Amino acid sequence: MPMTEEEVFEKVKETLVEALGVDDEEVAPQATLTGDLGAESIDFLDIVFRLEKAFNIKIPRGELFPDNVLNDPELVQGGKLTESGLSQLKQRMPHADFSQFEQDPDVNKLGDLFKVQTIINYITKKLNDS
Repeated sequence: MPMTEEEVFEKVKETLVEALGVDDEEVAPQATLTGDLGAESIDFLDIVFRLEKAFNIKIPRGELFPDNVLNDPELVQGGKLTESGLSQLKQRMPHADFSQFEQDPDVNKLGDLFKVQTIINYITKKLNDS
């Protein structure tokens, strides 16, 4: 039987509390991993590992948190994602909400895409597809 979004959220919350040492109350669906919860790049590997264990799934490298986007000059110009870059990122992250980011695709705001809800969406889809 598939897990509900609420059940997924509870497990994701547990995982983030353990991985980042934050309080339960801080982990809300709209919280950003870096800005609100203080995650650093090294924490993303730990989060993926813990999510794989908690949900008994395999998360291919770069699927939940795409890497190498910022290093491609065709995707980033003048500190902003190009149309092509934004399009490619949307394809790689169908689980993220781009509505705010599209208004100003500044690479410094890329971390705002990585919200607790982004993880919930990803895990829910992953569980339902398997």
